[in-house]
Amino acid sequence: MGQPFSVCQVVSQRERFDPTDRYRPLLYQQKFLNKIVMTTEKELMQASLEFEHKHNRCYRYSKLRGQTPLQVLANSNRKLKFPAQQRAVQYPLKKPKAGRYHLVRFIRSDCRLNIFGELFPVPSELQYEYVVATIDVKEQKLKLFLANTQVDEISYQL
Repeated sequence: MGQPFSVCQVVSQRERFDPTDRYRPLLYQQKFLNKIVMTTEKELMQASLEFEHKHNRCYRYSKLRGQTPLQVLANSNRKLKFPAQQRAVQYPLKKPKAGRYHLVRFIRSDCRLNIFGELFPVPSELQYEYVVATIDVKEQKLKLFLANTQVDEISYQL
């Protein structure tokens, strides 16, 4: 029988929760890590997926108007898309010459948008909000959207 996984190993393999939301890391620690003993990576992956599914099915959030994440997804009438490959590409990719690239980012108290390590100042009304940042390669622009409304446009040279 192997050694149980440490908290550091688990957090590095799963989503790092937003530090402004102090409840979720406690929930993950108290309801998952402290109650389930895992000795293999396979057990960790299975137990973590089960916990994530239970969380998304049972826990309601005021930001989601009292709905669970799965209820919001079901009401959106959108289909989730996942990459065909299991692992991320390890080598640098060529810079794109066409297309639009959409990124979802959380704006923290410093009101800066982090795109691949580059920081851009954003309007204060975006503080503590998730925004969709669209990089338009042809126009060389970075467009910010909040709830399908464009709120800012920044020059973005690739």
